[in-house]
Amino acid sequence: MLDRLQIIKQRFDEVSDLIIQPDVISDQKRYIQLNKEYKDLRILMDKRAEFLELTDNINEAEEIIADGSDAEMVEMAKLQLEEAKTRLPKLEEEIKFLLVPKDPEDAKNAVMEIRAGTGGDEASIFAGDLFRMYTKYCEGKGWKTNVIDFNEGTSGGFKEVQFEIEGEDVYGTLKFEAGVHRVQRVPQTETQGRVHTSAATVMVFPEAEEFDIEVNPKDVRIDFFCSSGPGGQSVNTTYSAVRLTHVPTGIVAQCQDQKSQHKNKEKAFRVLRSRLYDLELAKKQAEDALKRGSMVTSGDRSAKIRTYNYPQGRVTDHRINLTLYNLGNIMNGDIQEIIDELQLVSNTEKLKETGETF
Repeated sequence: MLDRLQIIKQRFDEVSDLIIQPDVISDQKRYIQLNKEYKDLRILMDKRAEFLELTDNINEAEEIIADGSDAEMVEMAKLQLEEAKTRLPKLEEEIKFLLVPKDPEDAKNAVMEIRAGTGGDEASIFAGDLFRMYTKYCEGKGWKTNVIDFNEGTSGGFKEVQFEIEGEDVYGTLKFEAGVHRVQRVPQTETQGRVHTSAATVMVFPEAEEFDIEVNPKDVRIDFFCSSGPGGQSVNTTYSAVRLTHVPTGIVAQCQDQKSQHKNKEKAFRVLRSRLYDLELAKKQAEDALKRGSMVTSGDRSAKIRTYNYPQGRVTDHRINLTLYNLGNIMNGDIQEIIDELQLVSNTEKLKETGETF
């Protein structure tokens, strides 16, 4: 492990020197990439320092115990040795997971789309609840959210809603949220008090840059229409909303968030690029999941991944058999524990796949 950490220290020293070079600072794209790498490596360097301190403490304590000339020092050394040996295996596990190669997509911003599924009005209301849950979570992380397009439900919530999320490691954090989410509760529209099951589908795309995927303008049909709001009333009388159709794939992206047609078109193209990029990524994820026997991601967007049961106040993630009796807080955006568990399982799978020993 120390050999690996030494190689990483060399890279850390190199990056530390690069980010203060004037030619790097003037190249915004490269500077951002190196800054991100610096932050990731800094975490490993802190763990390396702790690892070296623990191994020094163990060696020192063993020497004092072997000498045995000072009884008081021997007792203190035994405590130091026990403490260091308890912490060391946990630290080694933390370092192993930090050494797992990250997917380059993980650092990207994301586009999230929530669509009401089976369950009529209740499914739309649930889609609205999920939208609130994710925006509250993003707010807590200091991430910026921006609605691109939406279609409101007749009794509240959304038939569909699409929004951008900007921040640090957004896609890597939220990618495991993709799939079918089910809710079991008595709907607001139910007069008999019976528990119904409704569903909503969540999709998460990494926001693609222009250099990630090239879209030929000749392949895109562009339609303009009036933005609409609640009750179908026209938000404005100009044709500012934009709908893009990628003819070869049939993929549609639209935006009616801005009053400016130009801004809506720019946003819609960002979404279209992300959808096309995600199309390729989904194939790769499916292949990787098959190879790895993955529990957390299969590339199958129709898989039922989580159930929110209101009568019992529980949330169950079916991929990792995790059940939490904390429904109220989770629906208020407290989903970090679920995300941490999913990431842990994913990293464990990757470790097994690489078969690396340290």
